[in-house]
Amino acid sequence: MSIHANQKKVIVVFPAYNAAKTLEATLNDIPHEWVDDFILVDDASRDDTVAVSKRLGLKTIVHEKNGGYGANQKTCYKHALAQGADIVVMVHPDHQYDPTSIPALIKPLVEEEADAVFGSRMLIPRKALEGGMPYWKYIANIFLTLIENLILNLRLSEYHSGFRAYSKKTLNSVLYHNNSNDFVFDTEIIVQMKIAKLKIKEIPIPTRYFPEASMIGFWRSSKYGIDILKVMWRYLKFKAGIKKFN
Repeated sequence: MSIHANQKKVIVVFPAYNAAKTLEATLNDIPHEWVDDFILVDDASRDDTVAVSKRLGLKTIVHEKNGGYGANQKTCYKHALAQGADIVVMVHPDHQYDPTSIPALIKPLVEEEADAVFGSRMLIPRKALEGGMPYWKYIANIFLTLIENLILNLRLSEYHSGFRAYSKKTLNSVLYHNNSNDFVFDTEIIVQMKIAKLKIKEIPIPTRYFPEASMIGFWRSSKYGIDILKVMWRYLKFKAGIKKFN
C-alpha cells in the first residue's frame, strides 16, 4: 500500500497514444511514494510508446486496433480494478497535466470526502490562458461548462479535464463500459455519477500547452462539443421519464 494513502491501494493509469516523447517525463514527475502501481494502455500508437513503457517497467497493455480515448479508459479501469485498486488516478502521459498534484487529487478520496476528484484548469480565473490554452478552447470550455452545470445542477468549474481520480466505489457503481469510446466518455461518466448521487470535488491545477502535448484541433473539438450537447439532451429525456438508457 502507498505510504500516504491510509491502506488504500492507489493505481495510476496512463491512457496512451503516441506518448513516446513525453511518457518518461510524466512518470518522473509522479510522487511515487503515493502510488502503488502503474498501468499503461497503448491505443495502437504509431510511435515507440510501448517500447518506452516496457523499458520504464510499466505494466503495459496494447490495443491491437485504435479504439479511441474512451475505449482506452475502459481498459485502464478494468485492469486497475482487477489488480485491487481502491483509488484509480488517470494521468495523460503527454505531460500536459502536472502529476505532482496527485497527493492533493487523491486526498479527498483517501479521507472519503468525495467519490471522484478532478483537476481543474479553470478554478483560478484566466490561469488556463496563462498556461497556453488557446482562446477559442478557453471560451468553448466556459460555454459548455455553463450548459452542463445548468442541466445537471452541479457547480463544477470544468467538465473537460483529463486529470482525474476515481474511487473503486465509483467505478463499480457506474456502467462506464457502456459509454462512448470517444472523448465524450468523460462527460458521460459525470452524468452517471450525478444519477448515482456520487460526490465530485475539484482541485486547481496548472495548465501547460506545448508542441508535444496532445490536443484535438478545432473541428474535432467541435464534434466533441456537439457530442456533449447530445449527452445533455439524453439526460433531460431520462430525467423527464421519456426514455431510459443503459
